[in-house]
Amino acid sequence: MYAQLVSSVVVGIDARFVEIQSDVTGGLPAFQVVGLPEKEVSESRERVRSSIKNSGFTFPAKRITANLAPADLRKEGVGFDLPMALAILLASEQIVATSRRYVIVGELSLNGEVRHVPGVLPIAMLTAIGEYDGLIVPEQNATEAALVDGVPVYPVSTLAQAAAFIAGLLSIDRFVVDREALLANAYMLPDVDLSDVKGQEMAKRALEISAAGGHNLMMSGPPGAGKSMLAHGLPGILPPLSFEEALEVTRIYSTAGLLEPETPLITLPPFRAPHHTISYAGMVGGGHGLPGPGEITLAHHGVLFLDETPEFDRRVLETLRQPLEDRSILLSRAGVSVRYPANFTLVGAMNPCPCGHLGDHTHPCTCTLSEIKRYRKRLSGPFLDRVDLFVEVPRLTTEELLARPRGERSSAVQNRVKQARSIQLERFRENPGRFTNAQLSTKELEKYCELDKEGKDLIELAITRLGLSARAYTRTLKVARTIADLDNSSRITSAHLAEAIQYRASDDALS
Repeated sequence: MYAQLVSSVVVGIDARFVEIQSDVTGGLPAFQVVGLPEKEVSESRERVRSSIKNSGFTFPAKRITANLAPADLRKEGVGFDLPMALAILLASEQIVATSRRYVIVGELSLNGEVRHVPGVLPIAMLTAIGEYDGLIVPEQNATEAALVDGVPVYPVSTLAQAAAFIAGLLSIDRFVVDREALLANAYMLPDVDLSDVKGQEMAKRALEISAAGGHNLMMSGPPGAGKSMLAHGLPGILPPLSFEEALEVTRIYSTAGLLEPETPLITLPPFRAPHHTISYAGMVGGGHGLPGPGEITLAHHGVLFLDETPEFDRRVLETLRQPLEDRSILLSRAGVSVRYPANFTLVGAMNPCPCGHLGDHTHPCTCTLSEIKRYRKRLSGPFLDRVDLFVEVPRLTTEELLARPRGERSSAVQNRVKQARSIQLERFRENPGRFTNAQLSTKELEKYCELDKEGKDLIELAITRLGLSARAYTRTLKVARTIADLDNSSRITSAHLAEAIQYRASDDALS
């Protein structure tokens, strides 16, 4: 007998339907899975066999062929266990399905329990646009799947329960989630409040501008000056994600298998801080089979923090250049190409020299001039060209160390950031793919960053004195636009432009 069900596989962060075709015929007992399955799919034969037996059914002592169509699509993951077992039960006439059509995903334990699987959110999004009566998922994935409008979600905990449901012998209530409640409970106190950071007012201001406009930031200073602490304070001043942004970030983490069942919706901007020993594939994505998302994608709509930036492999840093411009990364492997989003804010921290004490009057520098040059040359000109803000983080004075922190709380800074972001959202209301000034196009730059005569004279002087490239020039204008937004000004004044140039002038110290 023949039976057919529908499941899905995730390719990149998008899902595709897969037909689970099962044929049970006479002949010597055998169980074969075809349709370009990866190792974990092929291993499902033993899980399916034991699960069927331990759920009160009989595993057919016949020749069983399970085909995963289309045959030219690589099949990865363990989500085919449940639909494959149900297709075998249908083909062996142990159950009879109703006329309702479902998309089914789930991993099986040997005792017949249905286990959590990654990538359910993109599968639910695909189901929403298909002509199906609902989505059958493991109980642990129910909240995640129900985030998508228009998809009836039916959670199951065992193979026997799923079999009874598709046979019409058991009724399961549609799972519903309160999305507004998930967003309302999103607030968390930041790990580092800016009011806890002593001194470093210029660096705090740079963080505020970076958060308001999505601008890349590089901090340079001696060890112990507070660079890492400042970077960890950035998430506390970023506005919470909108529901659309949260859904996109959650979709990425669901695909990567990093979504915790107790956190079905990621509502806070991600903060990723990989170690400097990270590989190329770990940063941009890759791995066995279909390439998975890397750190730049996991930082989407959030922050990618590179502590000790010059210590990162040169190839890893250079591969960030294209995503910093395009806000996405295309990974091409044999027979498959996957595009991942990578709209992140880059924050780097580095020492001024190998020993870290150049310009420090307390600890004299022991590096030679050639060592300093080699250290700084680890960051190429094209890479630094994509950084908008450069700020020095000097060693704190004795008075600053002994004094109590008196800076603004992160919540106060966040309010200004939210106000500036709302101005930008209004600016980009006709371009829903854009959110911040860092994404201004060339035409938008001419429209929203027009300078008066005094401003034109000032930027001309900066280009001459600092040797700004065309990219550095446009990034300076974008930063000036953000400073004006923080000042609630419709036009860029010479004061706004001068502050933007000030953060660009520190770039000279790295070249």
